[in-house]
Amino acid sequence: MHSVAILVLDDVVPFDMAAPMQAFDWARLPDGRAPYRVRMCAESSEVRTQGLTLRVEHGLEALETADTIIVPGRSEESGPPSGRVLAALREAADAGTRIASVCVGAFVLAEAGLLDGLRATTHWIAADELALRHPEVEVAPDVLYVDNGQILTSAGAAAGLDMCLHMIRRDLGSAVAAHTARMCVVPLEREGGQAQFIVHRQPPVPRGSDLEPLLEWLEDNLAGEVTLGAMAARSGMSERTLSRRFREQTGTTPLQWLLRARVRRAQYLLENGDHSIERIARQAGFGSPTAFRERFRRVVGTTPHAYRAAFLGRSAATAPHA
Repeated sequence: MHSVAILVLDDVVPFDMAAPMQAFDWARLPDGRAPYRVRMCAESSEVRTQGLTLRVEHGLEALETADTIIVPGRSEESGPPSGRVLAALREAADAGTRIASVCVGAFVLAEAGLLDGLRATTHWIAADELALRHPEVEVAPDVLYVDNGQILTSAGAAAGLDMCLHMIRRDLGSAVAAHTARMCVVPLEREGGQAQFIVHRQPPVPRGSDLEPLLEWLEDNLAGEVTLGAMAARSGMSERTLSRRFREQTGTTPLQWLLRARVRRAQYLLENGDHSIERIARQAGFGSPTAFRERFRRVVGTTPHAYRAAFLGRSAATAPHA
């Protein structure tokens, strides 16, 4: 059984800690056995987090026998990790243990010197700070995770889950990783690890916004032909005023919002059915399959065909009706 130690420090971010716990706990071999044993460990028996105090059974000695160590992110107010923690991570790295970070947990690895000369990532909002503090690290702010072999880093909590699925696939193969992804209700990355699939959620709109009725109408009419003029008429605003309100309240334009809503609808249909690409193009409001493929790829970074295959954990060649 592969031992996974999640190293929790004071001010740990709960979501960053939960993502790897969920992934490795859900993993199952074809005969139903659990291939991973997950343990939380810390420098002290109690660890503070956002609104919670965690009681941790294992100390830093758990790192000595772990096959994989996960370092979750911490809040902005947290101080530097202790010398004992950094020394324990260095010793584990020297012993060949696989070590990975979630979100700003990359700062802990950098403090330990484990990222020197390596390419690494972290949450995009902290990428500049990581590069400033640790110029010896090649920071890649536009990827979900970086695998250097022994050392891995990921962006936010969701990207940490992507990274864990990647490690599971590396350890146990695509079938086990695909099953784990389905249990976690997330897509699995494409074979080869090059393309990541992100659900493009719309920016939140303040409750009570004058755009809410229009956005509800758009969601109900994605399959139809919707123009900026039609949106403006529906909302009782001029096109110029509507565009300004959209930028103020969603950070994007009306037509870009509509495109993302259609892509999101297409992602749902690709993930939850076996309709043809042509039918999904019509249902999501793209008109033609050609326009659908081009716009989907522009937003998601891969084709509808490959997206469906990766989510279902199959090769693109065998995806149904694609």
